[in-house]
Amino acid sequence: MAVALALVSSLMWGSADFLGGLRSRTLPAFAVVAASQACGLVAIGVVALATGAGSGSAAWVPWAVASGVVGTTALVCFYAALGSGTMGVVSPIAALGAVVPVVIGIVAGERPTSITLAGLVLGLIGAVAASGPELRGRAGARPVALAAVAGVGFGLALVCIERGSRADAVMTLTGMRATSVTAFVVTALVVRSVGGLTPRDVPSLALVGLGDVGANLTFALASQRGFLSITSVLGSLYPVVTVLLARLVLHERLTRVQLLGVSAALAGVALVALGRAA
Repeated sequence: MAVALALVSSLMWGSADFLGGLRSRTLPAFAVVAASQACGLVAIGVVALATGAGSGSAAWVPWAVASGVVGTTALVCFYAALGSGTMGVVSPIAALGAVVPVVIGIVAGERPTSITLAGLVLGLIGAVAASGPELRGRAGARPVALAAVAGVGFGLALVCIERGSRADAVMTLTGMRATSVTAFVVTALVVRSVGGLTPRDVPSLALVGLGDVGANLTFALASQRGFLSITSVLGSLYPVVTVLLARLVLHERLTRVQLLGVSAALAGVALVALGRAA
């Protein structure tokens, strides 16, 4: 179940990032993240009310705030990098952020089997390769730096979500979204701008927000049913989804290294499943 949930989170993250990256080409990254996060807050707020979440321990609060800060910062950096840089440089760097929770999980005492570890390594390599790594340096220093910050932020956010979910998964995500939306509202009031958003932008940005919060929720559930070191890598296979959507929707051609990356990621998932069943 943990493996399946983590893969669903990857599917949703990849879809949301694809749409968010597209919208960031015509709208400021700040506006895209702010509006999508607000929509996500509404959605998870409804879930919280419907399930009666929040009646137990409040140990989720600091983790929710921390995940909101680092996760939002990472998203803004990621969308800004996608909007201004070469995707083949930005996505692989950001995907390497999955190393952060893997290291933390193993240091904390998690001990995946050798087959599972092989699958995790293969999956991570596949995610990076599927992004179409560009080695000719056309992206420039700024997108590369933004992608690196995004990667570290994504990894830390996964750790915070996992920790908060030990107390209450739904409230962790509700607090995470409330933190990020509050920060965006304050910023919008200070600069007196919403980034040129119009009502026509709301439906697509709502899909980005729903995909993101849905991915967070399925990852939170997966992390409570399996090792963080495993679920974090499986949840970070989103570049595979993004690049396949680019192929299907935008008719972008996949390079040989991307095809090999997709194959490696799928093989890695198979090894993880085999290692869990062993």
